[in-house]
Amino acid sequence: MEISVISIVESTSVDGPGLRTTVYCAGCGHRCKGCHNPQSWDINSGTLTDVTILADRLLATGEDITFSGGDPMFQAEAFGELAATIKSKSNRNIWCYTGFRIEQLLKNSKTLPLLQNIDVLVDGQFELALRDENLLFRGSSNQRLVDVKKTIEKGEVVIYEPMNLLSPLLMKYKRIEN
Repeated sequence: MEISVISIVESTSVDGPGLRTTVYCAGCGHRCKGCHNPQSWDINSGTLTDVTILADRLLATGEDITFSGGDPMFQAEAFGELAATIKSKSNRNIWCYTGFRIEQLLKNSKTLPLLQNIDVLVDGQFELALRDENLLFRGSSNQRLVDVKKTIEKGEVVIYEPMNLLSPLLMKYKRIEN
């Protein structure tokens, strides 16, 4: 199976917590006004990359991983295989950005395997009128950071609490301060 990949960026800190490797894929039908990556809309703008080769490259970085785009849900089956491979070989934290809402994706048999292997889903289309540069890991206020595992377990949307990201940093700061 292959994924149409535009680029892979290592050691980025804007697509989730910590240093991560982000896979930017091709293909998106949302065409959000003000999109920061409109060159990704065309599925043919990427390079077809074998999932096994891509998984090996991502695992070799030692970093957590983010799927972005474009929209990975337009290649959900291949990304599902990629995420399952990564999870079977590591405990990497995986984030995924999508213009769809998780409520839609949970009803789709093609997207469910991907959801079952990611940790956080940043869901919702970018809305230029709701743009907020102060938001953590999102571009507009309608987008949500969804804790996917808890959402699947509870059967209702559970928002990922970004303050959880700060707890280890705050603890470390308190130790340094004392």
